[in-house]
Amino acid sequence: MSTHQRAVEQIRQSYAEIPGDAAPRLAKSTSNLFRFRDGGKTAKLSARDLDEVISVDPVTMTAEVQGMTTYEHLVEATLPYGLMPYVVPQLKTITLGGAVTGLGIESTSFRDGLPHESVEELEILTGDGRVIVARDDNEHQDLFRAFPNSYGTLGYALRIRIKLRQVQPYVHLTHIRFTDAAKCMLAMQEISDSMVHDGEQVDFVDGVFFDPEEMYITLGRFADRAPYVSDYTGMRIYYQSIRQRSRDWLTIHDYLWRWDTDWFWCSRAFGVQQPVVRSLMPRRWMRSDVYRKLVALDRRTGLTARVDRWRDQPVQESVIQDVEVPIERGAQFLEFFHDKVGMTPVWMCPLRASSRWPIYPLEPGKLYVNFGFWGMVPLPRGQFDGYYNKLIEDSVHELDGHKSLYSTSFYAREQFWELYNGDAYWPVKREYDPNGRLLDLYEKCVRGR
Repeated sequence: MSTHQRAVEQIRQSYAEIPGDAAPRLAKSTSNLFRFRDGGKTAKLSARDLDEVISVDPVTMTAEVQGMTTYEHLVEATLPYGLMPYVVPQLKTITLGGAVTGLGIESTSFRDGLPHESVEELEILTGDGRVIVARDDNEHQDLFRAFPNSYGTLGYALRIRIKLRQVQPYVHLTHIRFTDAAKCMLAMQEISDSMVHDGEQVDFVDGVFFDPEEMYITLGRFADRAPYVSDYTGMRIYYQSIRQRSRDWLTIHDYLWRWDTDWFWCSRAFGVQQPVVRSLMPRRWMRSDVYRKLVALDRRTGLTARVDRWRDQPVQESVIQDVEVPIERGAQFLEFFHDKVGMTPVWMCPLRASSRWPIYPLEPGKLYVNFGFWGMVPLPRGQFDGYYNKLIEDSVHELDGHKSLYSTSFYAREQFWELYNGDAYWPVKREYDPNGRLLDLYEKCVRGR
């Protein structure tokens, strides 16, 4: 903890030295955001030495973690104790601070909600330069509850105390096929409500939509023993296995990172799913953060766009989104998405918030489905960038859903603050960042500053 306090003093000093006319920006070695900023004046805020697990307490089943610690690092520290965070987002380099101030989700979310719901305490560097400790039961409760989905516009998480849950060494998977989206959503609702299937407890639920007549719900159950374990970190690809086998076994470690090796299925854009390429590629490069860096490089160089022009291909729009839709309207969303966008596969993950978090106002206790889709779609002739993303935004909110702000957004200012509860956000913003040192949520997440 003394090492942590030195790191806190370092970042507080770094923040104090940033010129008043420059927007602070965390200096990070990796990012899972897809809001690429414009060229406005920013100053990098050093966060070195804030990427460690401070302690794991197997008795209280909690961990003290610095804000820039990745879930990969945290899981390495907790699994030897037979523990894991309640919700472990799918990608290894998502940080604890990122998952709390942004949003995260995984196959335990049908029961355990979003990552911030298992947080007990936050140490935050606020916009006015203070370092405060916020909990749900102290004088900074308003900041504690407004912090999720604030994306660094209220402050930066320096230390997080997070609750842990017990695990078993293996996960037994069952992939259930559906040929009708309405029946798939109904089954997902029933399983998520009862937490039981075929008389056995269910510990994990997610699914994949391949086309209107082929989709799967995947159920995971903890197990003490396994007859075998599969390995999807080499030549075999996890999402393809869902269509090929009805049952499977993974270690808990490999289950938590089953999506990371191929960035769900997005590695195919880089040729990594071709057998020859895959056999030559070092395993240490088959990771989501490597692919994310390739995307950023392509954006800087414009290589894909130039190749498309050379081949006389239509201009493509980046459609990288996660949205939450009430489960009873999930089939409607899938029908819209398949007809109007046509990208496949689509990830499906049920979630239920236990209480109200004001800046991302999901109805407590209500079951939603997160639909995740990430890729490029050719634009219709005469349409411009933003066409598909705007269609998706309109559809999501017609269906009483919400969308995550880690990617591009196109809302008008008034609509944005209505959807993301400006009435709750602005009093907290004025209290902890009265001079506006940090960008506000609209400027950062929609205008891309």
